[in-house]
Amino acid sequence: MPPSPFRLTPLTFTDLDGWAADDHAAAFCAFRLSAATIADAPPKTRALGVDGAALSVVARDALALPDQSAVAARGFFEAHFAPVLVEPETGRGFFTGYYEPEVDGARAASPRFSVPLHAPPADLVEIDEENPPPGVPAGYRFARRTESGYAPYPDRAAIMAGALDGAALELVHLADPVDAFFIHIQGAARVRLAEGGVMRVTYAAKSGHPYTPIGRVLVDRGALPRGGVTMEAIRAWLADRPDEAPSVLAANRSYIFFREAPVDDPALGPVAAAKVPLSPGRSLAVDRTLHTFHMPVWVETILPGGAPLRRLLVAQDTGSAILGPARGDVFFGSGDAAGAIAGAMQAAGRFVALVPRGALP
Repeated sequence: MPPSPFRLTPLTFTDLDGWAADDHAAAFCAFRLSAATIADAPPKTRALGVDGAALSVVARDALALPDQSAVAARGFFEAHFAPVLVEPETGRGFFTGYYEPEVDGARAASPRFSVPLHAPPADLVEIDEENPPPGVPAGYRFARRTESGYAPYPDRAAIMAGALDGAALELVHLADPVDAFFIHIQGAARVRLAEGGVMRVTYAAKSGHPYTPIGRVLVDRGALPRGGVTMEAIRAWLADRPDEAPSVLAANRSYIFFREAPVDDPALGPVAAAKVPLSPGRSLAVDRTLHTFHMPVWVETILPGGAPLRRLLVAQDTGSAILGPARGDVFFGSGDAAGAIAGAMQAAGRFVALVPRGALP
């Protein structure tokens, strides 16, 4: 697929609304997590043109410093980066939110806990989405390997109907299929186990089928008003109509597979696509085809309720629905409070990439 068209406009730090008031020390901590990953292994430079090798040099400088005060951290970012406004060809940037759900569950299936989250099947393989093997549509990153070649993997409807039954792929079992579905959307969860303790699951792979937002499905069916699609609204509609819910969930053919991950630091989120743990309020999911992972991004937008969000984040994740040059998904943390903000977050704003000085795209 060709990259989305975009405009890049160099700015100065004085052009950033609220820059001086941000907690740059918190942003520096999130960037240091990235720095430990990319200091010796530069990230791949993506279509927008932020140079991964130059970002790696800055990462080494960050690792050479101790934890920084807010003032010193601000000086670090201003010395090493230049702000560049990223805009789509038409319109403005757009921001949503995501979080790590916390739910009850059990490793062993039971009448109470009967909805599985699955580990990746052995015959699921990652492929070149731009040059897929015969039998697999373009744009699929995963496919099923068979004795005769490759084929699309069973989609959500087929798996809901039992396509994986008997394959011993169940990592953990939940009580509610809607909870499981939203864990698929978020890509991670903490599960309070009936057997005791907490288990974290995080994204490992997916079926390969295109992602379809079920909010759009409900709008198209006339079930929800356009402009009134939030996570709470979708959950309420599904809860009120258990007979109709399965067909709505199945409309999103994409199906996520998980792996178990340690909870090394309860204050941090799961390890995400950029191979670093997410920092609540400081990690951003971006379009992985356009943006170089680990670059800082200055965000100017509005939180649910109308409060401004003026904050420096780090591009450390991606998502099937996060497409476009100025599209961002803010990680708000774990649990119901984070979920309430993330589920209602939908706002336009400015997406400003911080580009290593001397390496402007």
